[in-house]
Amino acid sequence: MEALFWGCLIGGVLFAVVTVLLGDVLSGALDGMLDFLSVDFFKPVVLAAAVTVFGGTGIMLQKYTDLSPGPQVVISVLVAILISIVVYFGYVRPMENSENSTGFSIQELVGRIGEITVPLPAQGYGEVMVRVGASNTLHIASSFDETPLAAGVRVVVVEVAEGVLRVTELEERKGDEYELA
Repeated sequence: MEALFWGCLIGGVLFAVVTVLLGDVLSGALDGMLDFLSVDFFKPVVLAAAVTVFGGTGIMLQKYTDLSPGPQVVISVLVAILISIVVYFGYVRPMENSENSTGFSIQELVGRIGEITVPLPAQGYGEVMVRVGASNTLHIASSFDETPLAAGVRVVVVEVAEGVLRVTELEERKGDEYELA
């Protein structure tokens, strides 16, 4: 039994190290071969934790208790399952939920302030730059009031119609407050 426990402990640690160092390379090489294991709980980090804890617990139980091999294996499996649950809900799930997305809906731009980059004629299209998150995005725009707007003019997005931002000019007041022109 001692060889099994030591093998699991060393194998789990090596698996964890290899997964951390070569995770992207292995993921690309296996490219979907393990998709049948798509249960969220079977993440490499969780499996590595389970195998490592099983081996470590078995070694400790063997060294520090007088239990026979059967109960040592049962207790080691139970501790491994418990620690795997803790790792999954304490580390893996929160990390999956913390991923940021740079995606946005064009409808979210209504009410945002932007700047004309390509002049807008009274009856045509131009381009406006709007800040989204930490970056800027350029969109086709038209004048909501059907008045020409020059490049560099600050505008507010009034509506989105057929993928085109309909904007109107802003008049700066004081501080960060703006008023429609």
